[in-house]
Amino acid sequence: MRVTLHDGEMHYVDEGSGPPILFVHGTPTNSYEYRHLIAALSKGFRCIAPDHLGFGESSRPQSFAYTPEAHARVLQEFVDRLGLQDITLVVHDFGGPIGLPLALDANSRVRRLIVMNTWAWPVDDDPKMARPAKLIGGAIGRFLYRYANASLTLIMPSAYGDRKKLTPEIHRRYLDVFRDRGARVLVLHALAKSLLGSRAHYQSLLDRIDRLRDVPVLIVWGMKDSAFPPYQLERWRTLLPGAQVETIEGAGHWPHEEEPARVAAAIERFLK
Repeated sequence: MRVTLHDGEMHYVDEGSGPPILFVHGTPTNSYEYRHLIAALSKGFRCIAPDHLGFGESSRPQSFAYTPEAHARVLQEFVDRLGLQDITLVVHDFGGPIGLPLALDANSRVRRLIVMNTWAWPVDDDPKMARPAKLIGGAIGRFLYRYANASLTLIMPSAYGDRKKLTPEIHRRYLDVFRDRGARVLVLHALAKSLLGSRAHYQSLLDRIDRLRDVPVLIVWGMKDSAFPPYQLERWRTLLPGAQVETIEGAGHWPHEEEPARVAAAIERFLK
C-alpha cells in the first residue's frame, strides 16, 4: 500500500485486523525484515510496517535530510494519516531513534513498546560506539558506502550471529534497493553521519525516557550482536527496570530475522 506525505510517497505493509502493531525498521533494511513477525502476528493484530523514505519501495526525494529526526517527523505524519490509536510499537536499530518519539510525546498513542537491539541515548558518551561512528560517518566511511556498499556488504553480515542465516536470497532483497551509488550516500551514509551528528535528537530521547516507565515494555535482544553488544542491553535494563527481557543467545543484530519463531513467541506472550 502507499500514502502520499509532505516529503514523499511512503510504501507500507498492512496485514491482518485488530489492535495495531507498528513495525519501524532501521538501516540498511526495510519492512521486509519484519515479514516473519507479520505472518505470525497478523492473525490477531493489524500489522503495519512502513518503508522509510529512501528505503524499500518508498520514494527517494533528493531534498530530504535522511536523518533520524527527519524520518521521525515523517513517521509521525504517517501515523496521523492512518489515524492509528492504541499502538503497540516495535523498533529495531535506527527504528529506535526514529520510532521512539511516538512513545515519548506528551500525547502519545503508544500503549505498548517492543525494543530490539537499538538505543535511545547519545553515542558519543560511549567510546566503544563513538570510535567506529566517527570512522563510518567521515570521509572514509562515505567512500566505503559509495563504492563498496559497506553497510550492506560489510557491516550487515558481520552483525549476524550466524552469517549463514543471511542467505543470498535474503541479502539480495536488501542489496537490490541500493544498487545506485548516489543513493548509498544520500540515504545510508546520512544515517551513518547522524550517529554523531544527531546528538541533540538522541539526548532528547534520553531526557524523556522516564515516560516509558508507565508503559509495558518488552526488550528482545540478540546477544551475538557485534553492533550493539550485550552491555547495551544492560543500559536498557537500568533505564527501564520494569521491562520484560527476552535474550536470544544465538542471534545477532537481527533476532527477528535469525530466530523468528522465538521472537514471535515472546511477542505473543507479551501481548497476551
